[in-house]
Amino acid sequence: MIYQYWDEKMETLPRPELEAYQLRQLKAVVSYALKTPFYRERLGGAGIRRADDVKSLEDLKRVPFTTKHDLRDGFPYGFLSIPQEEVVRLHASSGTTGAPTTIYFNKEDIARWTNFVARCIYGTGCNRADVFQNMISYGLFTGGLGFHQGGEAVGMLVIPSGTGNTSRQFRLMRDFGVTVLHATPSFLLYLESMMREEGVLRESLKLKKAFAGAEPYSEDTRRRIEELLKIDVYNSYGLSEMNGPGVAFECQRKDGLHLWEDGYIPEIVDPDSLEPLPDGEIGELVLTCLCREASPMLRYRTRDLSAFYTEPCACGRTHRRIRRITGRTDDMLIINGVNVFPSQIEEVIMAIKEVGNNYLIVVEKEGVLDRLTVKTEVGPSIFMDDARPLNALKERIRKTIQASITINPRVELHQPGALPVSEGKAKRVQDDRPRDV
Repeated sequence: MIYQYWDEKMETLPRPELEAYQLRQLKAVVSYALKTPFYRERLGGAGIRRADDVKSLEDLKRVPFTTKHDLRDGFPYGFLSIPQEEVVRLHASSGTTGAPTTIYFNKEDIARWTNFVARCIYGTGCNRADVFQNMISYGLFTGGLGFHQGGEAVGMLVIPSGTGNTSRQFRLMRDFGVTVLHATPSFLLYLESMMREEGVLRESLKLKKAFAGAEPYSEDTRRRIEELLKIDVYNSYGLSEMNGPGVAFECQRKDGLHLWEDGYIPEIVDPDSLEPLPDGEIGELVLTCLCREASPMLRYRTRDLSAFYTEPCACGRTHRRIRRITGRTDDMLIINGVNVFPSQIEEVIMAIKEVGNNYLIVVEKEGVLDRLTVKTEVGPSIFMDDARPLNALKERIRKTIQASITINPRVELHQPGALPVSEGKAKRVQDDRPRDV
């Protein structure tokens, strides 16, 4: 397969032709899904016993949703639809809360995945002249190898630096003239603080762009990274159940993420009723993978919250765009009966310039009530021994958070570098309330 990172015909395909292509791909995926015990039962219950029983895209809605729980129940080979000798790679989730979810690929699956990631990278303006430092975990996590192979397909010089060892990361940036980074947003913020600590001058680096993903983050966080590092930051979306990165990406206009509908069928549903929502309303993103043979995935509940844009992008691409992920349905905190998403608190914190780049949300039980504490570092320009401006800042943060979520939090201010930092996905919430047994 020849990688084609700018496919003008496919990326600008009129909607009727795009949907006709999706139907052909859906039939092919259903034929593979019927080879697995799980989907043979699910599809049979929906009246689909062979691929030709799928007459239109509407027939997909007859199929029950697939969940992470289903994947864990099927571990390790329950969702494998081809002979094991044809499998060339597997990726898996960490499995920290149960059995891992495992996805398999044949050679054609890898090639298709690479093509989508390369399409994303090229859409941000990257090309063969760029040097790409991939500061994300390799191994079973899909982000490392997914971006690595996509960057090579575009023709960039790819440096597989992985996570950690910030001194070495800076040395690689300087030595090889790195122009593009890939990291979690929290690690990009951490890099900026380490630049100051290690005396790395921004003018000594050639950085132009960064791809940020693997954890939800607010628009204020994106702006802060862009201002601090003086780069363009592009929002990336993917998940291991849908191959990994390459599901959706921002183009140079940064006006929503283009979701590649020749590889995925998206739906937005109400997380409670599971009924479809009108365009523009925020709900849970449900995805069907059209580009993988080894591990079919139909109507997978991502738990990620997003919405469809109602108008086309000015770049000319016709695939539907989704809004940045605002959080996950399973990230929601219920505090004294009020639904709170950590992203709501992040938006407040990152909009206040005196606040530093790291924070932690702590929920505890005090008697019969929940108590919310927001711990945040201050910026380097704030002196911790001057009580009056510190108290004023605490009060401003408290009032702004209360206005946003209606809950009155405690606010703790900490010196820069005092709160724990993760070099992978950031742990932003510490829920210390006792669990029901």
